[in-house]
Amino acid sequence: MNRLVRLLADSLVIRIAGAALLACASLPAPAAGPAGAEGYPARPVRVIVPFAAGGVADALPRLVGQKLAEQWGRPVVIDNKPGAAGNIGMEAAARAPADGYTLALAPAGNLTVNPILFPKLGFEVKDLVPVTLLATSPNVLVVNPGLPAHTLKALVEYARAHPGELNFASPGNGSGAHLAGELLNLEAGIKTVHVPYNGIATALNDVLGGQVQMVFAGVSSVLQHIRSGKLVAVAVAGPHRLAQLPGVPTVAESYPGFDVTSWYGLVAPKGTPDAVVRKWQADAAAVLRQPEVREKLLGLGLEPVGSTPEAFARTISSETLKWRAIVHRAKIQPLQS
Repeated sequence: MNRLVRLLADSLVIRIAGAALLACASLPAPAAGPAGAEGYPARPVRVIVPFAAGGVADALPRLVGQKLAEQWGRPVVIDNKPGAAGNIGMEAAARAPADGYTLALAPAGNLTVNPILFPKLGFEVKDLVPVTLLATSPNVLVVNPGLPAHTLKALVEYARAHPGELNFASPGNGSGAHLAGELLNLEAGIKTVHVPYNGIATALNDVLGGQVQMVFAGVSSVLQHIRSGKLVAVAVAGPHRLAQLPGVPTVAESYPGFDVTSWYGLVAPKGTPDAVVRKWQADAAAVLRQPEVREKLLGLGLEPVGSTPEAFARTISSETLKWRAIVHRAKIQPLQS
């Protein structure tokens, strides 16, 4: 009898163990990631965007965040903190706890130009660690069709013949569009006058209306106007021609080395665990490789990247050196936050 009881008990243990193994096999495998990032994230993650909702700078982190939330099973919350040319949001990111649960979208100017032009920032770039360069955004120089200069050569010749009479718009002092216009002045030896606005929408409206003659703007914001004939594309400000505008040359074809490409990266507060930084980079890069995501970003005028933290750090360093030299050459005065 005792032997029979033992056999029955052993059989029951075997069946229970087998059922447990089958149950474990049916569970989804944990996502692979860097050592030390197991179990991350355990709660919602916040991504600070230093601009108002709407526009490319808001759409990019929302799209990536949505895909990561689906993968992680935890919300990725977009926290818009606009103001002071993006400096308010970046300061909030730099002062956030370095626990891996707060990151920030960092447009190019906030890491490379603003530290040069704004002497009283509430943060330093060293207070933030690079995570990944998410995407780049090529800019296009467009002019009002009423201007009798529809090529870069004709525009430069007209500006030389009418010094100080041409105006170029920008979404604000120190913006990429502002520096692009100043750089063209330097490279072409011309004098056009900067007219700052409070945002690209109002700047574009005045170029469309003819109050200002030209502007450097992201391709996504001007492509429809170019196709309708309301604006004329003169040149691409990036290093290569665009698939959307194959017949439009680059500024660099006339002035070698000219490159004003906007970009957007992710940063985290200094001290954020390296394993979390690596996980964010790896998972975000995987999202950016998804065909559906790539298609949506290209439609917004963005080119997905997903670089390593080290490569992103090199981009920040080289861009800072470039713009420091240009600000000095153009004699652009420091700005107030």
